[in-house]
Amino acid sequence: MTRTDPTDVPRPDARLHFGVFFQGVNHWTVWSDPSSGSQINPASFLHVARTAERGLFDAFFLGDGLRLRESEGGIHELDIAGRPDSITQLAALAAGTERIGLVSTSNTTFNEPTDLARRFAGLDLLTGGRAGWNVVTTHNAWTGENFRRGGFLDHADRYRRAEEFLSVARAVWDGWAEGAVAPSVDARTWSVPGALGRVRRQGAQFDVDLVPTLPRSAQGHPVIFQAGDSGEGRDFGARNADVLFSAHGTDFDDALSFAEDIRRRLRTAGRADDAVRILPGTEIIIGATEKEAEEKARWVRLEQVTPAVALGIAGRLWNIDLSDRDADGPLPADDPVVAAYDGTFGTRTVKDPRATIAEWRARAEANGWSLRETVIELGPQHGHVGTPAGLAEKFGRFARHGAIDGFNITPYLIPDGLDDIVDLLVPELQERGLYRTAYTGTTLREHLDLAPVA
Repeated sequence: MTRTDPTDVPRPDARLHFGVFFQGVNHWTVWSDPSSGSQINPASFLHVARTAERGLFDAFFLGDGLRLRESEGGIHELDIAGRPDSITQLAALAAGTERIGLVSTSNTTFNEPTDLARRFAGLDLLTGGRAGWNVVTTHNAWTGENFRRGGFLDHADRYRRAEEFLSVARAVWDGWAEGAVAPSVDARTWSVPGALGRVRRQGAQFDVDLVPTLPRSAQGHPVIFQAGDSGEGRDFGARNADVLFSAHGTDFDDALSFAEDIRRRLRTAGRADDAVRILPGTEIIIGATEKEAEEKARWVRLEQVTPAVALGIAGRLWNIDLSDRDADGPLPADDPVVAAYDGTFGTRTVKDPRATIAEWRARAEANGWSLRETVIELGPQHGHVGTPAGLAEKFGRFARHGAIDGFNITPYLIPDGLDDIVDLLVPELQERGLYRTAYTGTTLREHLDLAPVA
């Protein structure tokens, strides 16, 4: 039974916001297809960004990482890997695009706030107010080995550092008053006296004393994105973010429950219910008919979850080496090895592997699934499959009932994986009044219909 009355539409005028997520490190991109392209060549980044801009997307979102993932003491060999410095890459994309927002994942655990704030201010000015910052905190110690002071912080400490980090960054962005530069060459000084503020911050994490080097951009501050899903992460996002990424965008009731929880936290933080945009990450697979879409999705899943990938995912769940097993055979009869996570792979862990394995076994037995089929059906990837019209109706319900504000879309193919969405889905959404027909602003904040920065 649905949780909503289909005749009671709380947001009848809602429109969807789309972003594209260029992951860089993943096994979800099908690399074995003949049309698959490089995830390192700058041309691939530009192709995806321009396709998204043609589809009137809000943003191009670039994942970042400071070290390749490792497994069992070596480089993990099942990823497609290609992660340039994100701000550098986005600065290059600024020259090849005109409107689309450019969002960098940048880490608060290993960076310093005044330096990173200055780099984002530069990107925001360079793009005319199109910059965004996905604020992340890294939980693994192996990345920290690259840094002088190390990098491991307890969960709560990561968010305390991030909050202080963001506070310093915002002070840097606000350092110059409006009209700080002298309006005439006849002025005695290049800046209006008193217009350049000094930023002084002394806290548990940072001791800062500087005069910022750049003025505000056209949108005031870069747009702040955040994706934490723990209680602390949701509270941090409710206090600080403009946009929340989530893993709650496949099932309607789950998505609505997440959105309602965020709105409660926003009110607790003294913010309006609509102060943030919720964009779950998703994959969208389109076919001319439902049957064609399902067949296409099946092909995509089999290409994504190869036998080696399936054994790798299951091996991390069982915490044992399964590389010599048959991925198309039954699930391992072994008991899992429950041990403290050492961070060597750099991904989220399962809180209760025994319970998860018990569920996998029950579902596999009930459906006659092999290990590989179980990973495909129950593994971490979530998405939507259907015809353009069917998906448009489905997404309209999600948006107009307040479960989402849009999606951050991961293409299953680079660089052409957005073509079906832009050419087939977007027109269906536009026909229903669910999607813009043109950009109406120039900044990322305007694309997202966010309030101006005070």
